[in-house]
Amino acid sequence: MAERNPPQKLALNEVHRIDCVEGLKQITPGSVHLAFADPPFNIGYEYDVYKDERPSEDYQAWCRQWMQGVFDALKPDGTFWLAIGDEYAAELKLLAQGVGFHCRSWVIWYYTFGVNCTRRFSRSHTHLFYFVKHRKKFTFNRNDKAVRVPSARQLVYGDGRGNPDGRLPDNTWILRPQDVPNGFADDDDTWYFSRVAGTFGERRGFHGCQMPEQLLGRIIRCCSKPEDVVLDPFGGSGTTFAVAKKLGRRWIGFELSEKYVKKINERLDSIAEGDPLEGPDDPLTSAPRTSEGRCLVNGAPKRQRRSSKKERRLF
Repeated sequence: MAERNPPQKLALNEVHRIDCVEGLKQITPGSVHLAFADPPFNIGYEYDVYKDERPSEDYQAWCRQWMQGVFDALKPDGTFWLAIGDEYAAELKLLAQGVGFHCRSWVIWYYTFGVNCTRRFSRSHTHLFYFVKHRKKFTFNRNDKAVRVPSARQLVYGDGRGNPDGRLPDNTWILRPQDVPNGFADDDDTWYFSRVAGTFGERRGFHGCQMPEQLLGRIIRCCSKPEDVVLDPFGGSGTTFAVAKKLGRRWIGFELSEKYVKKINERLDSIAEGDPLEGPDDPLTSAPRTSEGRCLVNGAPKRQRRSSKKERRLF
């Protein structure tokens, strides 16, 4: 009988400075419960080390390599979440399925504080693919109160028939969810979290593609259990590791940049298991309505922050 938790070849609770393809080869097969990946989108973003401009075929071949590594590292009932932009969402979904994953949800992460575009509609979402290794055997903590959100019955109608524990998160298209709290259907899959903008206290500053802790919290709470192993092949700003640590999971991951590894370790040293996640736990009800927004200064429109050189280059 296979060992329930086989010993890990690489040290857990550590970010390893190594290429993810090589690092994944060193992970004990079948030892990881949950993997989350937010890879480079191949759109020319200026990372510290990695060059985000590969020929399309080369990029897709590389993605298939590391996704195969994730598949091999996961336990038979393991889960894989993938964050990706519009440019390669369809391609990477098919590649993941070709590796052997089964897609359970195609979630849209809708955010405010998107980057303004001048020659197309402004980007305000990222794709989140929810894959499982086995069609029927996987972890999905649907009754975890921290995963569930208030229902329209609770928010709008005060209907006593509403489940006091709320319902599972949504996936529907809506422009300003906090302005239309009854606009979500029970089976929707668009998630609303603000992007971690430059003015946010949560912002680390050294990495421009930082994920919100509350978004990772939803995924980790829903698809893993305390003491489970959470893997992130692209360490980045370290949000996956930070949330895993706060929620009592073990974690492991990779990052090419020496600078990023140092900053990630500083971030992890500053937190402890049980610490609250940064950001509002229910952005739907905590975000200000449009009518309450602070858009005027002395009666004139407030000057907007100018996009950075990195941001403008993407659009």
